[in-house]
Amino acid sequence: MTAPAESIVFEGLRKSYGGREVLAGVSAAIRAGEIFAIVGPSGAGKTTILRLLDLLEGVGGGRIAYDGREVHFGDPEALAQRRRMAMIMQNPVMFSATSFDNVAYGLWLRGLDEAEIRGRVFAALDFVGLLEAAGQRSDRLSGGEQQRLAFARAAVLRPKVLFLDEFTANLDPANVRALEEATLRHRAETGCTTVIVTHNLLQAKRLADRVAFLLDGRFVEVSPTHTFFEDPARPETRAFLSGELAF
Repeated sequence: MTAPAESIVFEGLRKSYGGREVLAGVSAAIRAGEIFAIVGPSGAGKTTILRLLDLLEGVGGGRIAYDGREVHFGDPEALAQRRRMAMIMQNPVMFSATSFDNVAYGLWLRGLDEAEIRGRVFAALDFVGLLEAAGQRSDRLSGGEQQRLAFARAAVLRPKVLFLDEFTANLDPANVRALEEATLRHRAETGCTTVIVTHNLLQAKRLADRVAFLLDGRFVEVSPTHTFFEDPARPETRAFLSGELAF
């Protein structure tokens, strides 16, 4: 599971829904191969950023570039870019099929031969500790196992960029630990650029190289993880971390 990572630069991202501005000019430069966490209060627009970066919807303003190539939602090159990325959501949707078939589906769409598909799928299932569940229907798996299956389904595609949207929310500690370890191992083995949205500040502290704090539609602070938690530059960040920030 190897894939060269891609850098992501976005500048002045804006997005509104129903006349309400959710993002008011968000900018950041995410380095190739880093784990970049986005934290902030509920409704701040964290998931919206991921959806825009994953080209699932168009921006209301601003630009997004991958390895220096600007890409726009709906453009012909957007599909090719999306195939270099993967997203794991809080509540993944599984096909009514076996674990093997769920993980293999994206490879079938890409026209790979059966031998390569089998090898990659079994390796991905083994990576998340689900090799023995290859022939088991996905709806028979626990919630934590389904989320690990979603990780395998993303990783098997060998993405250059991986988006994680609250991917361990409401899971038991054992599955949280398994998924966090999978995230770190995946980055170590592939160099994949990883962008995480999480309410779990300890998770951001454990996984991220840098952390961004989103408030009122903008990044208030973007810092190396140690600095963000131990010596934040902005009073809003300090108030957020201490639980004193009123929303």
